[in-house]
Amino acid sequence: MNILRIASFSENGAGGNPAGVLIADVLPEAAEMQRIAAEVGFSETAFACPEGQGWRVRYFSPQSEVPFCGHATIALGAALALQEGDGIFALALNEANITVEGHRKGDVLTAALQSPPTRSKAPTHELVSEVLGLFGYSTDDLDPAIPAALIHGGADHFILALKSRDALAAMTYDLDAGRTLMVREGLVTILLAYAEMRQLFHTRNAFASGGVYEDPATGASTAAFAGYLRDIAWPHGGSIEVIQGEDMGMRSRLHADIPAVAGSSIRVSGEARLMDF
Repeated sequence: MNILRIASFSENGAGGNPAGVLIADVLPEAAEMQRIAAEVGFSETAFACPEGQGWRVRYFSPQSEVPFCGHATIALGAALALQEGDGIFALALNEANITVEGHRKGDVLTAALQSPPTRSKAPTHELVSEVLGLFGYSTDDLDPAIPAALIHGGADHFILALKSRDALAAMTYDLDAGRTLMVREGLVTILLAYAEMRQLFHTRNAFASGGVYEDPATGASTAAFAGYLRDIAWPHGGSIEVIQGEDMGMRSRLHADIPAVAGSSIRVSGEARLMDF
């Protein structure tokens, strides 16, 4: 099996979030995909095979299957562009049908996904307090303009917006405690965000549910976050830029286009680079 290793949302050929990609004639059994994902060791590996006029896709972290993964979808879009040529590819996920667009221009790979529909809702005060306690933050650290929320864009996430870049840089938490909380609440990740400007955000993403302390670029949570900004009438002007992974030494850049229709799909795009192994 030819497993590609592609870093999604890289910037000028560096950084990005590594994902595994396996394109096969038939998907392996779930246990085999789980074993491969653990062996690859990245936060997610995407598995794809032809189905009808599109592709059947499943995503596995080293410890579990996830319903949707943005950076692995971007990696898959780049891989399909390499294999099939530039195009828009229909993807059938476990719980949604989406598309990914892949292009190659010389040595530069780019891809853009259309997320599943987005939605958001207010969490309980108890859950907000528990998430704050997990990271050692207090309500004084929060940005009141972006209230804590449960957000969805193909998978469930929790958003905690902070009012200073220093507070974001200081993120720390216990992995086992984070995993227990996320699994109990059905959260794939917890997203921490800081608004530098109305259209520029810095984020960090705790992925303890998948056995990963932090992701350097997370397309799924970016889609969910963009949908939430639309829900709260944030002045996004139709798009946002997200810098992630900077505090990990893996600076990544994600772009999200936000249409006006409530709940509609978010387009998340960026560069991708083949990794040397």
